[in-house]
Amino acid sequence: MPDSPPARRPRRWTARRSRALLRATGPTSLRFRSRVAILTGAIAVGIVAVLFAQASDEAGVIFERYARANRWLPLITTPLGFAALVWVTRRWAPLASGSGIPQVIAARERRDLGVSGLIAPATVAAKAVLTIAAVLCGASVGREGPTVQLAAAIMGVSHRVMHVALRPSVVIAGGAAGVAAAFNTPLAGVMFAIEELASAYEQRVTLLVLSLIVVAGMVAQSLAGDYLYFGAIGAHMPLASALVVAPVAGLAGGAAGGLFARMMLAVAQGTHRWLLVAKRRPIAFAFACGLVVAGLGIATGLTWGTGYAPARAMILGVDAPWWFGPAKFVAALATAVAGLPGGIFAPSLAVGAGVGNLLSLVFPSGPASAVVILGMVAYFAGVVRAPLTAVIILSETTGSRGLMLPMFAAAFLADWASTQVCREKLYHGLARTFG
Repeated sequence: MPDSPPARRPRRWTARRSRALLRATGPTSLRFRSRVAILTGAIAVGIVAVLFAQASDEAGVIFERYARANRWLPLITTPLGFAALVWVTRRWAPLASGSGIPQVIAARERRDLGVSGLIAPATVAAKAVLTIAAVLCGASVGREGPTVQLAAAIMGVSHRVMHVALRPSVVIAGGAAGVAAAFNTPLAGVMFAIEELASAYEQRVTLLVLSLIVVAGMVAQSLAGDYLYFGAIGAHMPLASALVVAPVAGLAGGAAGGLFARMMLAVAQGTHRWLLVAKRRPIAFAFACGLVVAGLGIATGLTWGTGYAPARAMILGVDAPWWFGPAKFVAALATAVAGLPGGIFAPSLAVGAGVGNLLSLVFPSGPASAVVILGMVAYFAGVVRAPLTAVIILSETTGSRGLMLPMFAAAFLADWASTQVCREKLYHGLARTFG
């Protein structure tokens, strides 16, 4: 019988080995500081997202009261507000214009311009103030896009405080945490990071970064409560109806969303000669856009702000005028191309509800709530070209998990239909304007 190999003697625990371990994993190590930066940043994202949401909602309530008490005054104050906000933005905070998501995409690709400009504290502070001011003017803007830029900036600050380099993957996750906290949709935040901000799986998002999204969502939920953005709808649709409604909703909503994206990119990039007025005279152009928004708001009484209330009413099955979708489309487009700081997430969901409301006239026998939700999924997917995110957002914000298969069908068809109208993805096209 051969001799057994000698047993390995345990390695002695020396002072030198202890110091090496402390340098590698202790409070001064890069790994420890990186984790502290991510954790504290995630907590701050959740808190800031809730506070920003509350401030934006309160601003919307204030404007609604003002518009009811002074029906015709918005015809003056809204255009003047648009012009003033664009002037202030262009003069002092040009990187704060628009949604905020293109800035995060550009910051991921250009680190030199990112922390120092696109997601700098001064830029996002101006973004928050100007977005709330836009809501006070009656603009058709959402808070979700600005929340994404705010969240990415917070991660930049936490990493700078801890003397840790800000990785592109953390910028992505910070922005996605903003989506999760803004809508109370953690799964949608994860999917948005993968599908849109990371540009179709081009980056691997680590477990530590995904934890950022979860922590931010939990903090926001602990402050704002466990709620569904549109309420627990629980819509469903029989398979026979879904086989007819979902394809029509997908094609119609996707084409409409692609049209919105194409028109917005045309103005932003100045690809047509007759649109050069927006470049040459941005203040006058913003004033004209404000006139359009004010005229629609006064005439309809429904197109002001995000459109959350009309959208929720339509999801609940309340009858709405057929023209709401087209009118809100124009109001959202006029606001978006004016150059104001503010997002398009919530207005896009409202326009999508209008699309679904039109489809419910075509399919009166289908469950109205389900048809409206399919219209929302299709239009949203057509605008942002992120079909998985669209499905998960509507599933999480309405609790309609029984409608997921028709939503997936509508979303993927919408994505295809949108590409036939607008080849370039909206946020990535807008991100190039910040290059």
